[in-house]
Amino acid sequence: MPIFLKLFQFLISGLTTGSTYALIAIGFSIIHNATGIVNFAQGEFVMLGGMFMITFFTVLKIPMASAFCLTVISVAIVGLILEKGPLEQARSKEILNLVMITVAASIVIKGLTMILWGKNSMTIPAISGESPLLIWKAAIMPQSLWIFGVTLGAVAMLNVFFRCTRTGKAIRAVSANRRYAVLAGIPVNRMLAFSFCLSAALGAVAGILLTPMTTISYDAGVMLGLKGFSAAILGGYGSMTGAVIGGILLGVMESLGAGFISSEYKDVLAFMILLMVLFIKPSGLLGAGMLKRV
Repeated sequence: MPIFLKLFQFLISGLTTGSTYALIAIGFSIIHNATGIVNFAQGEFVMLGGMFMITFFTVLKIPMASAFCLTVISVAIVGLILEKGPLEQARSKEILNLVMITVAASIVIKGLTMILWGKNSMTIPAISGESPLLIWKAAIMPQSLWIFGVTLGAVAMLNVFFRCTRTGKAIRAVSANRRYAVLAGIPVNRMLAFSFCLSAALGAVAGILLTPMTTISYDAGVMLGLKGFSAAILGGYGSMTGAVIGGILLGVMESLGAGFISSEYKDVLAFMILLMVLFIKPSGLLGAGMLKRV
């Protein structure tokens, strides 16, 4: 196969996985903007998306569209329980303590998932079948097109939501200054809970889309969460646009590294490039550097 065809094939593969990383990174950014913490349970939301979809669609034989909606709602409820339970009830509101609560929640969710679904990797059928589409002699799976389309649609809807709706503007106000938001009459606790639901729902969508291509297991959330977090950092933590760019760049770097060097080193190469970017611009590609008076 000519080199340019290989490059095109690897780019398509990278865009596919990068789009799911982007959805995960957006979830990280939403929680960070609303609460200031890093939600290390975000990867478990992705894993739960795949697991619930397998249960509803494969086991219970619910139609795919209905199973999709039920899965998103179910994982959003898990996110709500996390926020209204240990995070809201925590006596200390120090950022580090809240972050450690999300780490503990990640471990608990992974353990419960292992008990309920077992240790075996599972998958679901692709949305539009397994027959690849040929473009310039490069094979593109229909599932990849679904991932591109859903990611673009999610980004567009989130942009409209945060800019044009009262709830979206209220969440932005809370992220800008929580104290002023309280004085303005905004129900801060309700906005925080909604942010966790939204973040969990995005994770569920990423899990549903990714499962037919990679399979899913109880311990898959750790690496997926790490990749999404890295994408958020790479693009500029807290930036929605940066999350999308960071996710796609990370996915493309992984694919090129696996294709031209070795699949064994794809994670290493991606994280090495991430470290290089952070050494040059610690705030990420689109992050604003912090000014400090000395």
